Amino acid sequence: MSVRVLLADDDALLRAGVAVVLGTAEGIEVVGEAADGLQAVALCRSLGPDVVVMDVRMPGIDGIEATRRIVAAGFPTRVLVLTTFHHDEYVWGALQAGASGFLLKRASPERLIDAIHTLASGDALIDPAVTRELVGQFVTRSSASRTESPESRRLAQLTGREREVLKLVAEGYSNAEIADLLTIAESTIKTHVKRILAKIDARDRAQAVVVAYRGGLM
Repeated sequence: MSVRVLLADDDALLRAGVAVVLGTAEGIEVVGEAADGLQAVALCRSLGPDVVVMDVRMPGIDGIEATRRIVAAGFPTRVLVLTTFHHDEYVWGALQAGASGFLLKRASPERLIDAIHTLASGDALIDPAVTRELVGQFVTRSSASRTESPESRRLAQLTGREREVLKLVAEGYSNAEIADLLTIAESTIKTHVKRILAKIDARDRAQAVVVAYRGGLM
């Protein structure tokens, strides 16, 4: 069964280009296009796409608010945010709103296709450039102490190895890369990640990154 994709971007030329790229990809079907955030939310309701490829800066309501409404409505749709700049503060807002993936617009077509399949399978994907340079930059701006935050208490439940794995996840490494770094089996890493998500009550890797940074792990 094909992954049903909705494109949300106010740049019609960019939407057309992405649609052409995805139209050549096996197992992906573009089911609609939205020129603003309100239209993206409405089309999620009427079309029920598996993945929305979402721009953050759009008229009406932006991609952050659109993501928040899509997640809050309980749609099965997963949100993949495309951003031009990895220092874009809007991306951190989208992460907090519940987006499951982040990719720079300069990413290759193959990378975009892989990201869509990754999200559709229930996993999350975060471009390392976004994770390492943007998330850390904006979370650490907070002047509030994180030593007694709800997130730090959730992190306290993790074992030493689980904290190590979560830190690498938050730095943008894949399961395979973490396995290589720690010289253990990838299946073991998958088990660790599954347990980490359960312990810290995170829906996916994207939410786990939020907890890691807010809780002061990074």
